[in-house]
Amino acid sequence: MITYIVRRVLIAVPIFFGITILVFLFLALAPGDPVSAFIRPELANSEVMRKIIIERYGLDQPLPVRYLRWLAEAVQGNLGYKAIGGLPVLDTVVRGLGASVLLMGSALLMGVLVGVPLGMLSAMRQYSKLDYALTGIAFLGISTPSFMLGLGGLYLFGLQVRLFPIGGMVTAGRPFSVPDLLAHLALPALILGVGYVAVMMRYTRSAMLEVLGSLYVTTAEAKGLSPRVVVVRHALRNALIPIVTVIGLSLPDLVGGAVIIETVFSWPGLGLMMVEGVTARDYPMIMGLSLIVAVTVLLANLLTDVAYAVTDPRVRYD
Repeated sequence: MITYIVRRVLIAVPIFFGITILVFLFLALAPGDPVSAFIRPELANSEVMRKIIIERYGLDQPLPVRYLRWLAEAVQGNLGYKAIGGLPVLDTVVRGLGASVLLMGSALLMGVLVGVPLGMLSAMRQYSKLDYALTGIAFLGISTPSFMLGLGGLYLFGLQVRLFPIGGMVTAGRPFSVPDLLAHLALPALILGVGYVAVMMRYTRSAMLEVLGSLYVTTAEAKGLSPRVVVVRHALRNALIPIVTVIGLSLPDLVGGAVIIETVFSWPGLGLMMVEGVTARDYPMIMGLSLIVAVTVLLANLLTDVAYAVTDPRVRYD
């Protein structure tokens, strides 16, 4: 296992550098003028100011030189400064990271705790009315766009019923409190959790149906084991590989954030920061966020592979 992990880390190193090259090239070749983002509107036509900005940030250097300079700073934790406001990108990302992890983590936890049991129940009652009802709900949750659920939930529960706050992470002008934070978190996490519940439910049902017809499950039932032991200890454990895969693929969302939901609810996470950075052509911010998401994807893939061996003894890396 240790050898496998070391090998995967060594493989991830060139992949990481390849991602940095692609991110840098895409932004360098993107239409638009990055210099304009650093200049106030009233000085946009000042050639002297443009020349100062170009020389200060090394934009007059060849593309390979600019990439190597940026990479040398990035690996040391210096992701540059925002074009708007001049704050360090790393400090800004750290502040948004906590908000995104809180929102996405709550939604993902809801998807696992609700979706997996419902998927198991649907598989155990295959072709029953309950199975058809849960399948219909899952398809509805998967096919409904998140922005529609977000706007609908915001209008119904935020404006009409006034059950939840309509935006932000805390109430402006009030001291911080956990109940106030949870009140702002509840609605966007619930909207996001609907999608996770639907996905987890479908994958769990499919995986459980493949396992429930296996000979070892039939043998366990014939030995007189209780249905709970048969389902949880024998069937579920052997059906965990697809479920772990879905959870592993969802981990990068914890960093990338839900762009649409964070925008709808004005949640100050990385998703909202990415939208604001693209709108303002804040190139240092976009590059910093893209780099962090790429690293998260690599780590999530590694953790998912390791989780395979932990959850299923049949999986071994020699």
